[in-house]
Amino acid sequence: MSLSIGIVGLPNVGKSTLFKALTKKQALIANYPFATIDPNVGIVEVPDDRLAKLAEVSKSDKIVPTVIEFTDIAGLVKGASQGEGLGNKFLSHIRETAAIVQVVRAFSDPDVIHVGGRVNPQEDLEIIGVELALADLDSAKKYLSNLKSKAKSGSTIALEQEIKLFERIVDALNKGQAIRDLSLTDDEKKLIKTLNFLTNKPMMVVLNIDEAGSAKQSVPPLKFNGPIIEISAKIEAEFADLSPDEAKEFLSSIGQSQTGLDKLILAGYKLLNLITFLTSGPMESRAWTVARGAKAQQAAAVIHSDFEKGFIRAEICDYSDFISLGGWSKMKESGKMRLEGKDYMMRDGDVVFFHIGN
Repeated sequence: MSLSIGIVGLPNVGKSTLFKALTKKQALIANYPFATIDPNVGIVEVPDDRLAKLAEVSKSDKIVPTVIEFTDIAGLVKGASQGEGLGNKFLSHIRETAAIVQVVRAFSDPDVIHVGGRVNPQEDLEIIGVELALADLDSAKKYLSNLKSKAKSGSTIALEQEIKLFERIVDALNKGQAIRDLSLTDDEKKLIKTLNFLTNKPMMVVLNIDEAGSAKQSVPPLKFNGPIIEISAKIEAEFADLSPDEAKEFLSSIGQSQTGLDKLILAGYKLLNLITFLTSGPMESRAWTVARGAKAQQAAAVIHSDFEKGFIRAEICDYSDFISLGGWSKMKESGKMRLEGKDYMMRDGDVVFFHIGN
């Protein structure tokens, strides 16, 4: 499963500053199954306060959080879909990610020249949106042309339905609409999945604000159908240099419980429509990632592929019960531990022990 989120934006909007702050929080690569990491890829731990409490109850030797991958895509410019600024190359990098974070500029530093000559977050957002839509339009038109050529040799009901779908997509893209904003059925989503459309990827916006605080007073609300997070990339870059104790103390002093980067990481995790299930014992307390809607047998496969084949059943309890009652043995005595089969739908915060056969 791809957990990669591409960070995009125009030049000089603070995208790389934000990425550098993220990489300062990068997980120790030795703990995870990645052989090589490109310089523009950061693998970051997903904050989860539940793990420390699980480890305390289970007296675990170590804690292993789940991770998410951020990819810094080089700055796009107007005309990227036509190859401006090596745009085609950078757009291909975005296609390899599962979701998109677009950074738009709201900070007003006269020493950092905006590529458009002025600070206008809505304009930033629309320029990137148009370039992604134009790239998708080119792909959709070629695919539609192939479908129509195929229909000349012998049309079918399924082929006609697919042609109508792509005519609708081409029309929407011509109007600057994102494919993600179309009301597509599950069957239609399956038909377009292999084309990996850019504007069909889940997307969120980071509004890079001044160090002084909120942009609400100086920037009109962005017109965007999705999550928007305000972050000062400059502050986050400085904040990432602090030790965990210093960071905790500083957050407490300003009345916050999370850094902007933690909010971004968690929002990115949610954007990918993921949930976390947990395992806990003397060896380790660990977080695992599955897609929302995954069944127990699929979750077992995340731990090891053999677990899916040998799945027998799963012992499952709610995280809050596990903590309040004091671990597995107390859970079994209380009657709150459930035995679930392979078709059980996993829930965020499930604490699980899988029973596997040969």
